[in-house]
Amino acid sequence: MLDKLNIVKQRFDEVSDLIIQPDIITDQNRYVKLNKEYKDLKVLVDKRDVYKELVDNITEAEEIIADGSDAEMVEMAKMQLDEAKEQLPALEEEIRFLLIPKDPEDAKNVVVEVRAGTGGDEASIFAGDLHRMYTKYCESKGWSVSVVDFNEGTAGGFKEIIFEVSGEDVYGTMKFEAGVHRVQRVPQTETQGRVHTSAATVVVLPEAEEFDYELDMAEVRIERTTSTGPGGQSVNTTYSAIKLHHEPTGMIVSCQDQKSSHKNLEKALKVLRSRLYELELAKKQAADSEKRKSMVSSGDRSAKIRTYNYPQGRVTDHRIGLTLYDLSNIINGDIQKIIDELMLAENTELLKASEEL
Repeated sequence: MLDKLNIVKQRFDEVSDLIIQPDIITDQNRYVKLNKEYKDLKVLVDKRDVYKELVDNITEAEEIIADGSDAEMVEMAKMQLDEAKEQLPALEEEIRFLLIPKDPEDAKNVVVEVRAGTGGDEASIFAGDLHRMYTKYCESKGWSVSVVDFNEGTAGGFKEIIFEVSGEDVYGTMKFEAGVHRVQRVPQTETQGRVHTSAATVVVLPEAEEFDYELDMAEVRIERTTSTGPGGQSVNTTYSAIKLHHEPTGMIVSCQDQKSSHKNLEKALKVLRSRLYELELAKKQAADSEKRKSMVSSGDRSAKIRTYNYPQGRVTDHRIGLTLYDLSNIINGDIQKIIDELMLAENTELLKASEEL
């Protein structure tokens, strides 16, 4: 393991030298990537220092015990040896997970699209509940959330809502939420008290920077209209709403959240670029059998991933068979425990794959 960590240390020293070079600092894209690599490598280098110290302590203690000339020193060495050997397995396990190559997409911001599925008005209300759950979760992480576009449901909630999330390692965390979410509860409109099952689909796109995906504006038709729905006089009477038509794919993206036409265009282009980038990404990932086999990555949008059962106060994630009786806290944004379990499952899978190579 120390050999692997020494290679990491060598790369860390190279990156440390590169990020202070003037030509790197002026190349913003390269500087951002190297800075991210520096932070990731630093975590491993710090663990390497702790690991090296433990291994050195074990070697030193074993030499003192083998010498045996000083009884008091031998007693102290035995204690040091026991302590170091007790700490070593957990540290080695932690380092093994840290050595798994990171998905470069994980550091990106995301565009999240929540759409009501089967279940009529109740599905729209549930889509609104999911949006609120994610907003609260993201705010608890110190991430910023910004709505791009929405289409309100007739009885509350949303038929569709699209929002951006910006922060640190957002995609690496939020990608686990992609798929079909089911809710089982008595709808407000139900007079007989019967439990209904409704669904909403969540799509999580890694936000594409301009250098990730070069959008040909000749293929994009821009339509400017007045905004609809609530928003105040200035929003509804000016031609600030933007609708983009991507001619080659037939993809349409709308944004009317901002009063400024320029800001709406900027947001809409970001969503369009991210959707097109994800199409390209999916093609690349299709060739990677390990990615396709993974049960907990962004995966198939039609896959039922989680059920929220209100009568039993239960949330079940079907990918890893996890059931928690903590629905009220989870629907209020406390989803970290689910994400931690999903991350652990994916990392265990990736660790097995890397050890097989």
